[in-house]
Amino acid sequence: MNKINDFDSQLETILRGAAEIISEEDLKKKLQRSIAENKPLRVKAGFDPTAPDLHIGHTVLLQKMKQFQDLGHQVIFLIGDFTGMIGDPTGKLQTRPPLTPGQVQSNARTYMEQVGKILDISRTTVEFNSRWMSKMSSTDLMQLAGKYTVARMLERDDFQKRFREQRPISIHEFLYPLIQGFDSVALSADVELGGTDQKFNLLVGRELQKEYGQEPQTLVMMPLLEGTDGINKMSKSLNNYIGICEEPGEIFGKVMSISDSMMVRYYELLSDATIDEIRKIKTNQVHPMEAKKALAEELVDRFHGKGAGKKARDEFERQFSKGEIPEEIPEVTVEWEVASMPLAKVMHLSGVAASIGEGKRLIKQGGVEIDGIRRTDPELRVGPGNYLLKVGKRRYVKIRTNQI
Repeated sequence: MNKINDFDSQLETILRGAAEIISEEDLKKKLQRSIAENKPLRVKAGFDPTAPDLHIGHTVLLQKMKQFQDLGHQVIFLIGDFTGMIGDPTGKLQTRPPLTPGQVQSNARTYMEQVGKILDISRTTVEFNSRWMSKMSSTDLMQLAGKYTVARMLERDDFQKRFREQRPISIHEFLYPLIQGFDSVALSADVELGGTDQKFNLLVGRELQKEYGQEPQTLVMMPLLEGTDGINKMSKSLNNYIGICEEPGEIFGKVMSISDSMMVRYYELLSDATIDEIRKIKTNQVHPMEAKKALAEELVDRFHGKGAGKKARDEFERQFSKGEIPEEIPEVTVEWEVASMPLAKVMHLSGVAASIGEGKRLIKQGGVEIDGIRRTDPELRVGPGNYLLKVGKRRYVKIRTNQI
């Protein structure tokens, strides 16, 4: 049976990995109607082109879009070139500097190149919200602003905190959730995808659709993916990210460095593995090391083409599974009092560097590897966990951390 006509299969796929659905009952009704009328749902996800390069944390939404696409629905990849020039205030404690039109356009082009590694672009509707926002008159904008109150806006945690602390809130920041919500009206979205941090903005879309006489969209909210430290949200600023444009060996090695428990979460949010395959991993019917290698290979293939993952795996196994590291490696336990510590300090505490300064120098010179990944940022911070640390050509030490 074609999957688009299989209600239970569709629902199970859509719910996979989702943090919250508003509402699941609405979703079921929309799916049943879609199947009965043989009419695909219009599934929207918006992305502000605020940075030129994506990491795999950004691809959680794209992977969910791909699942909708594979089920036969119409996915709409919305580039917020207009909202990008405002700057999303979500989670910000101060006004975010807007991007210039040139920055937005440059980043948008790069986004499309990277998005094509996950979505079938030939079956993806690509929209720019400047298409309708640039045509909106001042009267239209005033009418849109009249749909929401300042009191409702101040219900947002970030606005509320800034207001309480007497930090500036610019009027244009109030427009951001309104415009994001109006995008759903302009696109007649049946479903909108977003991260859990976007809940307020997504709910505004539902309210505005009601105001404009449309059936409110169903919200499918995905969790924010933790980085390789297993603690903090994946972020380039925290150096716990896996960039989709990084070299195959770098991606493979970083995936291999995540914990076994985090691996299951990565499978649910990033992998094309079936739900049954993931169940086997959860119940230890697949060895964790083998499961992690398979995931790393899949992600490398996705971002670098079929066969690149196998090459990266072979290289990894050549280094770590075939005797190229000593059989007996000293173990050192490091007392851990905070969420993350500078790698240079970990090196000093474990005895492989005489001082933090020497640790930074060794890192900067390219002589330090964690689990086979060369680290060159002397300010890199790492979370607690178990590491194989290599310093220079022959010195190895196993780091064990004891959180206190």
